[in-house]
Amino acid sequence: MRSPAAIVVGSLVYNVAFYLSLIVLMIAGLPALLLGRRGVFFMARTWGEWSVLMLRALCGLRVEYRGLQNIPEGGYIIAAKHESFLETFALLRHSPDFAIILKRQLTFIPLFGLYLIVSRQIAIDRARGHSALTQIITKSGEVLRSGRQVYIYPEGTRRAPGAPPAYKFGVAAIYAGNDSPCLPVALNTGLFWGRRGFLRRPGVTVIEYLPPIPPGLSREAFAAKLEQTIETACERLYAEAVATDSTLAPVLAAGRAWVEEKAGR
Repeated sequence: MRSPAAIVVGSLVYNVAFYLSLIVLMIAGLPALLLGRRGVFFMARTWGEWSVLMLRALCGLRVEYRGLQNIPEGGYIIAAKHESFLETFALLRHSPDFAIILKRQLTFIPLFGLYLIVSRQIAIDRARGHSALTQIITKSGEVLRSGRQVYIYPEGTRRAPGAPPAYKFGVAAIYAGNDSPCLPVALNTGLFWGRRGFLRRPGVTVIEYLPPIPPGLSREAFAAKLEQTIETACERLYAEAVATDSTLAPVLAAGRAWVEEKAGR
């Protein structure tokens, strides 16, 4: 068991090393842009693997992957719970050739935006309302038909672990509009790496690929099944983590209390 001081020091060293390695890799990886999307994904996975290794070495936090046998072939939707920055790079290991739905403004970030453009991510202007949704469905269809994966966070943003779900209609629209399977992903990363927190707590965080939802359901039936599937699995993972380390219980309680406080205003 690491002392509170050791956790703080490990988190500080990790955070500095994490962002420095990202900057170094983005600069050193510029020649990879000449290789197109494959070159960018190689650099992205290198960064992801290195970040996971540093997390274990400096913070004592290990990432465990489950349900790898559930990952299908070809084009499909990856619908992942989003609780921290951790899954944004940890999920790279098992995502062969994906496109993330993201804000168009991110492509304007110097250097980082160039990688997004070359790797052909789905950049959307959210201010366009219904037109933006139509664009998401169309561009997602192009990606899926080419055998790639569409990577989306169904709730749109990071949520505290244990918070009541707030799933958006975008993922259901993509599913219904493109007749593709969906791979739900549950996790408990927020217990160890807070959505806006500094600490990286030691332990074992789990990312679990759940059985795919086949195409053919109505939009409403799919939305209900996706939410129930992911949320049920996440609750199981929370309980498992807290049973192993009781110090995580206040983290989970704080997440629930924060949402209740906001909702009560």
